[in-house]
Amino acid sequence: MPDASTDLTAVIAEVHRRLQATYGEPRRRGCSDPVGSLVQTILSQNTSDVNTARSYASLRAAFPDWHAVMTAPAEAVVDAIRAGGLANQKAPRIQAALRAIYEIREDFDLSWLAELPVAEARSWLTSLPGVGNKTASILLLFCFDMPAFPVDTHVHRVTRRLGLAPASASPDQVMRIIEAHAPPEWFYPLHLNLIRHGRAVCKAQKPRCDGCVLANLCASKNVASTAPAG
Repeated sequence: MPDASTDLTAVIAEVHRRLQATYGEPRRRGCSDPVGSLVQTILSQNTSDVNTARSYASLRAAFPDWHAVMTAPAEAVVDAIRAGGLANQKAPRIQAALRAIYEIREDFDLSWLAELPVAEARSWLTSLPGVGNKTASILLLFCFDMPAFPVDTHVHRVTRRLGLAPASASPDQVMRIIEAHAPPEWFYPLHLNLIRHGRAVCKAQKPRCDGCVLANLCASKNVASTAPAG
């Protein structure tokens, strides 16, 4: 009887291979300010990349440093990030996270996280207000090249449709499954290419299954194609 763990690793490997053949090897982006990445991730919730960039640029232009953002009147932070949407919710989250970091560390340097095991670093980050596993994993992977696999809405949708995780799996469960069955060197390109595939092909509404390079691997498409008509 085939080993289920080996089979899943083999399927992930083929998904990874085909996505790289289609979208290429994503270029690694630098991360000179982990706290900035944390703030950007909070700003990115339920908005587009364009609006995230716009609101982050506006925030940095409005305040000289993170201490100033932390101590500013809440209304001033709301005004600075309004372009990204949900400013009334995101501004308090940003300020609360900054306060928690500063109260614990007395600065905004997070470079020490790179010295910790992934689980410990993720646990510390998720202890901050408004920081979940996705945000923590983004920081660890993109800023410190640590083996953490972020699961955003696109990754969550595509992995479950493919059958890499159960249809009922939560984002955190998907994260644990991929981290357990794929080597760490795949995490960065696989995460980004799954996002690209989710945006371009495996859309939330009306997925383009006919042109999908993963179609014959996809549990959802195979179930749909074998379902009786009518």
